[in-house]
Amino acid sequence: MENKIVEIHCLQCGAPATFDIISQKYVCGYCGGKVDILASLKEKQDFRLIQRHKLDSSVGNYSLFSTSCSGCGAELVFEENEALTNCAFCGRRLVRSEYLDSSNMPECVIPFGVTIDEAKSLLKDWCEKNHAKPEAKDLLPVIHELKGFYLPYEMVRGPVHMKVGRMDGMRVYECEGFMDNEFVNRSSQLDNLLLDGMEPFDLNGLTLFDFSYVAGQRVKIPDIDDQALAGRFSVEAGETYTPWIRKTLETQAVNISCDVSSAVRMPVLLPVYYISHYDVMAAVNGQTGKVSVRAEKESRYYFLPWWLKAMIATLTFIAICFFSFTLFGLDPHDGMLATGMLAAYFIIVTLCLYSDTVKNKFSIEHGHEIFTSHEKTFHRERGRLVVNDHILERRVAKPVFFSDIEGMKRPIALKFTTFQRVMKIILICTVTMFFPVIIALFINGFDFARLNLGGSAVWFCIAVPTVPIYLLKFGIVELHDQPWIYLIDGKGKEKRYREKLNIDMDVIKTLLLSFVFPPICFAVWFGIISFCVMVYLTAFG
Repeated sequence: MENKIVEIHCLQCGAPATFDIISQKYVCGYCGGKVDILASLKEKQDFRLIQRHKLDSSVGNYSLFSTSCSGCGAELVFEENEALTNCAFCGRRLVRSEYLDSSNMPECVIPFGVTIDEAKSLLKDWCEKNHAKPEAKDLLPVIHELKGFYLPYEMVRGPVHMKVGRMDGMRVYECEGFMDNEFVNRSSQLDNLLLDGMEPFDLNGLTLFDFSYVAGQRVKIPDIDDQALAGRFSVEAGETYTPWIRKTLETQAVNISCDVSSAVRMPVLLPVYYISHYDVMAAVNGQTGKVSVRAEKESRYYFLPWWLKAMIATLTFIAICFFSFTLFGLDPHDGMLATGMLAAYFIIVTLCLYSDTVKNKFSIEHGHEIFTSHEKTFHRERGRLVVNDHILERRVAKPVFFSDIEGMKRPIALKFTTFQRVMKIILICTVTMFFPVIIALFINGFDFARLNLGGSAVWFCIAVPTVPIYLLKFGIVELHDQPWIYLIDGKGKEKRYREKLNIDMDVIKTLLLSFVFPPICFAVWFGIISFCVMVYLTAFG
């Protein structure tokens, strides 16, 4: 198949090698040989050098010109006898500038598989099926302005090194992924998300570039430098893996920093039909016919700010306290008074606690929604455009987290709010809240009739404000900074990793001495005796 262009080959037997995220090498499925990242980059550099010499020798056979838009700065390539009128990206008139330099041309291309009339028909079908959307109403009168272009992309294949973390947390995790032939747009004037919406392309149609493919066609010249392109690679990789990272870290508010410098890059031309009319933008995949339309109005995603979290936590605490006081027979008026006193204390605690998460803002994500024709794509069969039986999907490898375990970098799985952890926290809170009551029940043989909750009033005064603070601190905030870690072996199985318990003998020695040496021992024994009296009064009234 033609997509062998993008394969990495085994140095021992020449068979295709696939990337293994855990070992960070390309592994041959035939002989087991391994190809490191540097060797894979060298293989594609040699291929690109050969293809560049081929283009240099053939460029003289074609009369191609480059034009530069005086309005938006877009550069487009046209055949010599093609009329030049208006820029399709901003509507301004174009001015022919200079002969085409072959260094601007890529090594590979996916030819057009959908005609302009078919593309207009597909876009019209989308408008009719989505007639209630304002974008469909505005697109229908201007569909005739749809034009075809070969747009410059960079095809990226290789490992993605990421550092990720929660916006409201302090811990940063190492994460590895793999971009399997992802396309990154190299045009600064075009909407990147709109173009992403019409992907993927069928890589079986990828072929070596020749100027015969673009003779008589509009070709846009790449207009972003290597530094900006590297930044776009990182953004694209981050957007690709954002859903996985959010699911793993259990929040929408995540920070992702990507490095794709180890990936193989290859410039390609991709066929696209594009229309831009004021606020309406649409694109049709020139190979598969998939439609992508940008929403006219910008949408925003609002994250929950830190102070609102504190308010919600306080209101929840107030409701629980008032319900508990009422349940134990306290007068509603007295219960409201006691709840109000606790709420005044608790709001100060929650504001101080959540102030560590001030990086959470109201609107940190905004943009235009992208509407598509979903998974339906087309191919040409006996001269007719027919629907594909199979669904083209982006091949994105599941990310793997890594951590330094006992001096070695090991692949791990992270788990935060598991059922076991939640039940453990609830159990600790419950036992702490009713600790003297539980002991009293064991002493009186579970005689609930003789149980006197008033005997533990002092304990409740201490536990009621303390337990919710523990729940917030360890059950909500630190829970996401102290995940359970599972080691992943070569077969993909997970095993819980537990750090070795280091017993601090100095702490134990200090605790033992507190029972013996005054004046601390007086306070310790007074506390123990008071607790025993409290338990007795609770057990026997």
